[in-house]
Amino acid sequence: MAYWLLKTEPNVYSYSDLDRDGSTVWDGVANNLALKHIRTIGVGDLALIYHTGDERRAVGIGQVISAPYPDPKLNDPKMTVFDIAKVAPLNRPVSLAEIKAHPGFTGFDLIRNSRLSVVPVSTEHWHLIMELSQT
Repeated sequence: MAYWLLKTEPNVYSYSDLDRDGSTVWDGVANNLALKHIRTIGVGDLALIYHTGDERRAVGIGQVISAPYPDPKLNDPKMTVFDIAKVAPLNRPVSLAEIKAHPGFTGFDLIRNSRLSVVPVSTEHWHLIMELSQT
């Protein structure tokens, strides 16, 4: 199992929307590196849902429930999507400011490549975010 961070504009599709819907197609990703990451996502992987914009914080957890597949709405096999289901909201959102201030996040792609919408998360960083969400 791998861990991911998926960015979304909360006014477009928020964790609350995923919670309400139960599952969704994760689409709308156009960046080549983010699409490369999507192609390596596997069923059962866990993902932090991260609200961008004014919020800039991890707010919930989802689980990948399908292998990546070409976006059926587009006529381009490079545009890949996957299905994700809700798991649970974080007990407390973890902000980007907290992550940047914590020395344990050195090398985290969320900080190094802040424009990327699909970010791999190491096991250590995942557990650290889970710990921070409990405080």
